[in-house]
Amino acid sequence: MPHRDIVAIGASAGGIEALRHLTSKLPASFDAAVLITMHLAEDYPSTLDHILTRSGPLPAHFAESGEKIENGQIYLARSQCHLLLTADRYLEYGHGPRENNARPAIDPMFRSVGLCCGARSVGVVLSGMLGDGAAGLLALKQCGGIAVVQEPDDAAFSEMPAHALRRAEPDHVVTLAALPALLKKLVQQPAGNLFRVSDRLRFEVEIARSGRSNMREMDRIGRRSVLACPDCHGVMWEIDEGELVRYRCHVGHAYTAESMKHAIDENLTRALGSALRALDERVAIAEKLRDKAIENRHLKSVEWWQRRVDETQREAEIIRESIERMEQGAGEKVGD
Repeated sequence: MPHRDIVAIGASAGGIEALRHLTSKLPASFDAAVLITMHLAEDYPSTLDHILTRSGPLPAHFAESGEKIENGQIYLARSQCHLLLTADRYLEYGHGPRENNARPAIDPMFRSVGLCCGARSVGVVLSGMLGDGAAGLLALKQCGGIAVVQEPDDAAFSEMPAHALRRAEPDHVVTLAALPALLKKLVQQPAGNLFRVSDRLRFEVEIARSGRSNMREMDRIGRRSVLACPDCHGVMWEIDEGELVRYRCHVGHAYTAESMKHAIDENLTRALGSALRALDERVAIAEKLRDKAIENRHLKSVEWWQRRVDETQREAEIIRESIERMEQGAGEKVGD
């Protein structure tokens, strides 16, 4: 019987140290291919391949589109595209829109692995912020894969594994120290039972691959919400998967409810910043016209422009206080 021979790992903030530890403990005889998606900066070249190759016996490299996976190899997602696995175990890069404000995103990789060979796969969520990985891990599990999450209190950044723990109901929750032994055990097990793959999963993998979507298909997988996409400002569909609520627009941008809130907060902060700048400019112009009226001894004009200065400064102060409250709230965790 085939065994579980694909390990897909998602990581973000704090992920480099977690991945270094994990790869240092995996044996050279590790009988599975390892796919890793980590959120990468778009403007700077990454040396993650060199870091992980030096840390342990398994060679790591950034995946090439069209490359067939082999056991004992580590394949890394490149910046600005989603790493996907096809049905015949070839890697390809998807150029669909950002998901959870990231590309590469973890969810598309997990979904493609579930679609390809879920019964032979293990999905792992490590340290990171926000909620990328939770929806994809749930999809992988629903396809027969094994879901593993790092213990949130053990992670450098607990938010991402905490979301995966709540939303995906993983099969295993372990510390980083215990993870290598668990993976070695899991890849020696026979593949699980085959599960029926949903049309929604196929559709969402295709969005990540080609970037093509349409409103008719979106109506089939979710219901139209009152929210606008933070990226393109189009209509968003709400997709309800029990405890997991997420959003996707017809262009293809996707968010969990938590990352959607974060994106809306970012847009609101930018809008308030623009409003504050405009009010400060209005004050500057009003002060200039007031000073001109003083020079010309137009007392009524001086009084009128001074009132405009005072009113606008009060409005600007309200906006400034709102920005400060948002910044303070951004540092608070849910439940604090």
